[in-house]
Amino acid sequence: MSLQFNKIKNFTVRPGPVLLVILDGVGIGKQDESDGVFLAKTPCLDQLFKSPLYTTLKAHGQAVGMPSDDDMGNSEVGHNALGAGRVFAQGATLVSQSIEKGLIFNTPLWQQLVNQVKKNNSTFHLIGLLSDGNVHSHINHLFAILKRCALDGVKKIRIHVLLDGRDVFERSALTYIEKTENLLKEINQQNLCDYCIASGGGRMVTTMDRYNADWSIVKRGWDAHVLGKAKKFKSAAEAVSAYYQADPKITDQYLDAFVIEKDGTPVGRVEDRDAVVFFNFRGDRAIELSRAFDEKHFDQFDRERYPDVLFAGMMEYDGDLHIPKHYLVNPPQIDHSIGEYLCANKVKSFAISETQKYGHVTYFWNGNKSGYICRDLEEYIEIPSDKIRFDQAPKMKAFEITEKTIELVKRGNFRFGRLNFPNGDMVGHTGIPEAIIASVEAVDVCCRRLIEAMEQVKGITVILADHGNADEMFEVKNGKKITKTSHSLNPVPFVIVDSSYKGEYQLTSLSKRGLSNVAATLLNLMGFEAPKDYDPSLITFR
Repeated sequence: MSLQFNKIKNFTVRPGPVLLVILDGVGIGKQDESDGVFLAKTPCLDQLFKSPLYTTLKAHGQAVGMPSDDDMGNSEVGHNALGAGRVFAQGATLVSQSIEKGLIFNTPLWQQLVNQVKKNNSTFHLIGLLSDGNVHSHINHLFAILKRCALDGVKKIRIHVLLDGRDVFERSALTYIEKTENLLKEINQQNLCDYCIASGGGRMVTTMDRYNADWSIVKRGWDAHVLGKAKKFKSAAEAVSAYYQADPKITDQYLDAFVIEKDGTPVGRVEDRDAVVFFNFRGDRAIELSRAFDEKHFDQFDRERYPDVLFAGMMEYDGDLHIPKHYLVNPPQIDHSIGEYLCANKVKSFAISETQKYGHVTYFWNGNKSGYICRDLEEYIEIPSDKIRFDQAPKMKAFEITEKTIELVKRGNFRFGRLNFPNGDMVGHTGIPEAIIASVEAVDVCCRRLIEAMEQVKGITVILADHGNADEMFEVKNGKKITKTSHSLNPVPFVIVDSSYKGEYQLTSLSKRGLSNVAATLLNLMGFEAPKDYDPSLITFR
């Protein structure tokens, strides 16, 4: 397939670049007291949302490759769709299909994992996020693995549970623990097995760091899961209840690491000849622990002990670096991203965000591929994120991202740039209204500055979001407000800001408008016809 572009006739390409501004987590909500985007003072966005070049996009469910429209979108699948220009079946879908069809259990790797523990009379460990958020994992996948292990004659399993409170209700851990314990009791009684929970902790402080932001989080998980070193309890439910009692305001994602003990001894340390499966399917928060298990020479923290185990991920978390070495389900094979096309046509571009979303505008945008497509034509800039809770600094690095972007735009040698403001998502996940509103207001100020800079260079600014979050701070159930820290199912904004616009193009009427339509749109605005296999552009030329 040729990667060469054809130019659009009768369209005058703007002197300046096309700049894509991704307002992470800023959806279009109910415009009531639950909607942090609506409550925020956003004069820039308010004006843009009245533009004739404004519409909304679907950013969840099947529009981004998830199994059903009940499934939230997320930044990973969102940036995949934005960069790929098409919808690919994503991790949740691929794993569910593989389990339903039994494919995952017919792989040589599954047989190796089972044989490892049966031959050595050792332990099968399962590590992962315990929820049904379907963003990083799904509890049904864990349950299917447990049932299959019992069927395959695995006698001893230890589960290391990471508590969510982020993609599900903020204090729902006990519900998922109870469901798990009930299944374990059933399996143990019917199959004379020894299956139990061995350790755990909240996902934001235990194990699930990403983009090398804070390796102490991974060490905390390693200490609990592998070494059996953390605060001791008799059960996971006891641990969670104790943490709730100690801090009535704490939520599941921030619960300290814990270890389950019996007769003063941890019940599930990882030992030589064990098997370990990380059952998260999403890559960003699974890469670092995978490295700790896979790499013989490792210098990110002192592991103290490096057990000789067979380690596998649910999926390959990094296709370029091949992390982990062993995995059960193949990830989506995303080819011909917009970045590949731009590089093939010698178009210079840049990507910028702070640490929390840097991988999204690079790795996920490029189809789950690490590194540059062409170093001579691309520039990637990462601005280090602060290592504090995001509600304590809701502006995050928005202003630093803005200033650096303006500098890049004014250089005059880029035709395309993309940036991500993480605020609406990362602060949205805290569930703290004042901080969420402040985060959206900061982004609004930055949008105005970027638009003004782009007008000076006669470029085009495209503003959108990859999914909602800040737009749904709580929901009402049985007359009670319940804080919501997860992504929303709301549509997201899309608007083109073109100071040279003279009606040469208009928004087209598509029956379905989603994130995958954006790549073709961006190429059109750069003066190129989109590839025939891309989803249709959001604009048509008069």
